[in-house]
Amino acid sequence: MSANDAIQDEVTSLNAIFDEGTLAPIDEEARSYSLRLPSLPSVTLRIEFPADYPDAPPSVLGTLSVGQDVPKGMGSRAVDVVRSVLADVYRPGEACIYDLLEEAKVALEHAEEQGHLQLHDQNEDVHIEEEESDYMPPNPAIDLGPEPLWIIAPALTEKKSVFLARVAPVSSPAQARQYVAHLLATDKKAARATHNMTAWRIKGPNHTTYQDCDDDGETAAGSRMLHLMQLMDVWDVMVIVTRWYGGILLGPDRFRIINTAAREALVLGGFAKDGKDGDKKKSKK
Repeated sequence: MSANDAIQDEVTSLNAIFDEGTLAPIDEEARSYSLRLPSLPSVTLRIEFPADYPDAPPSVLGTLSVGQDVPKGMGSRAVDVVRSVLADVYRPGEACIYDLLEEAKVALEHAEEQGHLQLHDQNEDVHIEEEESDYMPPNPAIDLGPEPLWIIAPALTEKKSVFLARVAPVSSPAQARQYVAHLLATDKKAARATHNMTAWRIKGPNHTTYQDCDDDGETAAGSRMLHLMQLMDVWDVMVIVTRWYGGILLGPDRFRIINTAAREALVLGGFAKDGKDGDKKKSKK
């Protein structure tokens, strides 16, 4: 993969995870880009990628813009923090901007706690959110229903992406949807994940059946999970696979990992006697 391809992969993935324009080209021929810090959106840095990126690290050249709400001198201090983080997170041959943004958030908050950095003007009501996210604490006035009886499989990690599968018995589509809402309202980590992919199969009264899935932004992942459940012939169960993106694109391998995680959770929950049933049916097709 060329440096330009590697950079474009980062542009696509980062702008999907954070806001559009988080990483944007200034001069593509010179591989010069603007990088807005999600944890400090008033500060935009200028970075430059080498011709052999990711085999060589990018450089943080300085600030491109600093908002008026930012205290004087904080932009240059933020640059120093980000440069230090970059030196720690970069590994030859690996894309590093996602890790840089995540670790920079922690480092900037630590610097503020130590008094070395002021992330907002104390005279203004300007707040930095813990993370760019739609997560809101559950409203105690809203009845989320009973807590799902989740069975959670061990997490799988691939190139810094983490996949966690959980299953629960369900008896109706309404209950399945309520369980998804309950998870996102009560589990902060799941709510802030990159994807929460869902599938369920339910046998209703009078020989009715219900099957549905949700990709949650990971195109075709939900339908692949549903197909796995069909091959395993499991019913009255829902599965959710949560993914936290690690900054390295996995390509088609991500679908294999998602289904592996889902299968392990279904087997662990006792909805399939073992992982072989689906394999046998698949071999006949």
